[in-house]
Amino acid sequence: MERNLALEVVRVTEAAALAAARLMGRGDNIAADQAAVTAMRKALSYVQFKGRVVIGEGERDEAPMLFIGEEVGAAESPKVDIAVDPLEGTNIVSAGGYNAIAVIAIAEEGGFLHAPDTYMQKLAVGPKARGVIDITATTTENLRRIAKAQKAYVEDLCVVILDRPRHQDLIKEVREAGARIKLIGDGDVAGAIATSKEGSGVDVLMGTGGAPEGVLAAAALKCMGGDFQGILKFRNKEEIERAKLMGVTDLNRVYTLDDLARSDVMFAATGVTFGDFLQGVRFFSGGAHTQSVVMRSRSRTTRIIDTTHYFEFKPKYE
Repeated sequence: MERNLALEVVRVTEAAALAAARLMGRGDNIAADQAAVTAMRKALSYVQFKGRVVIGEGERDEAPMLFIGEEVGAAESPKVDIAVDPLEGTNIVSAGGYNAIAVIAIAEEGGFLHAPDTYMQKLAVGPKARGVIDITATTTENLRRIAKAQKAYVEDLCVVILDRPRHQDLIKEVREAGARIKLIGDGDVAGAIATSKEGSGVDVLMGTGGAPEGVLAAAALKCMGGDFQGILKFRNKEEIERAKLMGVTDLNRVYTLDDLARSDVMFAATGVTFGDFLQGVRFFSGGAHTQSVVMRSRSRTTRIIDTTHYFEFKPKYE
C-alpha cells in the first residue's frame, strides 16, 4: 500500500469527527452515530482505492452501519480491506464526555480477521511489555509480568477497564494485586492505544468489549509496537453460528495481534471529544480545528496532524 494513502484516509476520519462533534452533549447517541457514518461513507467514496469493509459497526449498537461487505472508494486499485468505527464512543459524544474518536484502519486484502459481532476478552500493552502477556494466565500473573518488563512495581501500573458489571471480579483482582485502575464508560480502542502512548499514564487494558473494536485496537498497536491478545466470548448460540459462517472454527482460540492484523496496516483516527490520546473538535466561526493521528506498521511512523478547516472552502464531502 502506498504511504500517501495513509494521509488520504485521515480526511475520512476528519469528516466523521466533524459531523459527530456537532451533536456533542445533545443526548442523542443514535443521531451522532448516524452523522458520523454518513460523513465517513461519503468521504470514502472519494478515496483512490477499491475498499471492502470487513469490520463495520455491529448490530449490537442498533445503529446505522457501514455494513460488512460494502465496497467503497473511487478507483479499481489498490484493493484493500477496511476496518472502521465512524464513532467510537457514541455514548461519550451523547453525554459530552472524553475519549470519543473516529477510526479507520486499512490493510491488504485478507489482512484483517473477519471478527463476528460478539464480545472479546482483551489484553493490550505497550512496547515495553510486548511478548510477555498471556491472556490465559491470571490477571495477577499478567500484572507481575508487565511490571517486570517495565522495570516497575505492580503498584506503579495503571489498568484501563470498561466500567461494566461484568468486570466486578476483574476489578477486585486488580485491586488485590495492588495496581491502580482507570474506569472508562466507553471507548476501549482509545484505551488500548493509550497503553502505547508515552506519557498517557496507562500501562495495560483488560476486560471484555466488542470483538470488532479488538481488531481496530490490534491494528493501531501493530503500528505502535504494542501487543494484544483476545479470546472471543459468545453470548448465545446465534452468535456462535454466525461466527462459524464467518470461518471461526476454534471457539476458544487465543488471537494474537498478528492473527487480528495479519498484513501491513495503516491506521488513522481523529478526536471527536477531548481525550488522553487526541484533542477533540474545536469549532470557531466559519470553521473548526481537528487533531488526528496517522500510523503505518511498516515504518512504525506516527504522525499527529493538527488541521484547521475553513468550511467555505472545503470539498462538499467534508
